[in-house]
Amino acid sequence: MSIACCIPVLECVYCLACARWAWKRCLHTGSHDSETWGLATADEFKPVPHLCRLILSVYEDDLEQPQWAPPGGYGINPQWVHHRRSYEHTQGHAPPYLVYVDHENHDVVLAIRGMNMVKESDYAVLLDNRLGERQFDGGYVHNGLLKAAEWVFASECETLQEILNQHSNYRLTFAGHSLGSGVAALLAMVAVQNRARLGNLERQRIRCFAFAPARCVSLNLAVRYADVINSVVLQDDFLPRTATPLEDIFKSLFCLPCLLCIRCMVDTCIPENVMLRDPRRLYAPGRLYHIVERKPFRCGRVPPVVKTAVPVDGRFERIVLSCNATSDHAIIWIEREAQKALDIMLEKEKIMGIPPSQRMDQERRTHAEEQQVAIQRIADLSIPDTHSPYRYGTFDDNSICVETEGSSSTWGKFITKAFNTDESGKLVPKT
Repeated sequence: MSIACCIPVLECVYCLACARWAWKRCLHTGSHDSETWGLATADEFKPVPHLCRLILSVYEDDLEQPQWAPPGGYGINPQWVHHRRSYEHTQGHAPPYLVYVDHENHDVVLAIRGMNMVKESDYAVLLDNRLGERQFDGGYVHNGLLKAAEWVFASECETLQEILNQHSNYRLTFAGHSLGSGVAALLAMVAVQNRARLGNLERQRIRCFAFAPARCVSLNLAVRYADVINSVVLQDDFLPRTATPLEDIFKSLFCLPCLLCIRCMVDTCIPENVMLRDPRRLYAPGRLYHIVERKPFRCGRVPPVVKTAVPVDGRFERIVLSCNATSDHAIIWIEREAQKALDIMLEKEKIMGIPPSQRMDQERRTHAEEQQVAIQRIADLSIPDTHSPYRYGTFDDNSICVETEGSSSTWGKFITKAFNTDESGKLVPKT
């Protein structure tokens, strides 16, 4: 057979391969990520809408006269707000947050808001990733988010200990959205590692809810802290699925759909077992709750269903090419769909008539079993030495971080000019 005859055959093979890839990508929807997961119960999901409203309340200047309250209001008592911290208080070390003593639910909540697109300090926290070299408790974490979490813990641990000593039966809950979700997740991990500074608080009394979470911890940490940290993802949200370094995301902010499409193509060409064996690849933390409200080949939304699991394989590894990939990231939509899903779950459980104590015991056993299976799966992967370089990590060894001395990257220069930083990337007072 001549070479001229082979060329059309090769073209056909390439065309078929591209068509197969495009077909698989077009058919992949957010609902596919959790189709094998179990259903969440109303008892475990009940705090989610309330914590969403607490995070939303951080955006308000005056809780007595709220401007951005969702329908029905925030449902919180302003008198129970212990204190609030604005950008002036945090001085760029962390996003604004509040401490709320929830006497109704016997909970002490530290709620952290999401990213402010006009605050250079929020960009500085996100872009300080140290190339994924920051180790914590046997794994890797995002350096900037960990530093923010450590600062919040150092600032608030005495206050939290005092409140918890006054209310010995209350739990400690950290909650955050987007940027704040990463800080809250790592804050929970820091609190677990420093329970003595919280009056020897038991591990089971510490929990975290991360909404639209950033990928901020390595796989082993994501699984090991699944009993403490809960990540809530709405349908097609891009951030928990994006392993792209955060500086690349914000460098391409004005062409985010282009970046997502390119990343989608790159990830499709990488086998999942290769991704899983990368010790420095970061993931959304803890147990995952996926709110599914759209189905393939269905117009509009369907009654939301909440799936939950502690997965190792298929842990939101593929970006969904969807018109809702960015809108599903909004905390206001997460709050609305979470409340709808909770109402549906409560109605179903009321019809079934299962005693609450029986549901809670079954839920605890199931969660513990899922976490043990995930931990065993991590052990079976035989992940190589965490100090060795790896091709498919979240971070590129040849990249230059914002805080690297003498940074000459385009993004470093942009930060220096736009956000008034010195040569090392540190923020300096504006003149």
